Amino acid sequence: MSQQASTAASTHNAPESQANELTVLREQVKRLQGMATLGELTGTATHEFNNVLMTVINYAKLGLRNEDKASRDKALTKILEASERAAQITNTILAQARNRSDTMGPVDLSGLVRETLVLMQREMQKYRISIETDLAETATVHASGNQIQRLLLNLLTNSRQAIGECGTLWIRVTTCETGTDGPGYVELTVRDSGKGIPEDVLPKIFDPYFSTKAGPDETGKGGTGLGLAACKDIIDEHKGRVRVESSVGRGTAFIIRLPISASQRAAA
Repeated sequence: MSQQASTAASTHNAPESQANELTVLREQVKRLQGMATLGELTGTATHEFNNVLMTVINYAKLGLRNEDKASRDKALTKILEASERAAQITNTILAQARNRSDTMGPVDLSGLVRETLVLMQREMQKYRISIETDLAETATVHASGNQIQRLLLNLLTNSRQAIGECGTLWIRVTTCETGTDGPGYVELTVRDSGKGIPEDVLPKIFDPYFSTKAGPDETGKGGTGLGLAACKDIIDEHKGRVRVESSVGRGTAFIIRLPISASQRAAA
């Protein structure tokens, strides 16, 4: 009798044990994704700093070789511009270091977009992609800055790959302090001029491991089928919503709504 009771209890606890294991695995995947994002940021920053240093070195040599005022003024101007660029990168990396925690709190979404674009500027220039922004001056969401950074990186990388070469990426951030279905939200729109998504593929884009790409591109990004799936998980964890609009040959837009922060709602 006791053995039967033990077997029944074990069977009853099996689903709970599996659920706990699944939760642990999800947390491990999240941590690994966070480490991958940090590695990507480090690699991008290193590449950016190398570009800046080469600019400084080359124009310093130019200034030393030429004694005329025009050449030296040009060299010093370029060195100053490169130094200001280096300061931007440094400030962005420091901001990301402060955002490594997954703790929820007020996050300036417009500011985070600007910081992310600083890191991706060279990559976008390499593929001749112009970026147009329309960012609300105050757009504070209740979020994890670390996770929203990952969301932005994934979305921007996905849009860049959809465009290929020569195109436009539009990023818009707007606020609505009093929503009809809740306390208000901040809306992020990332729209690209890429090839668009076929109608039969659209329902699958957030499925884990689903990808229309053969593998990573020359930068080592994409092709795993995890980028957009991670975006959906982050949006869901923040009690947000996402809508995708796409037209083959014209491009795709990701429209995301995240809960507005209590501080901005109170100030409205």
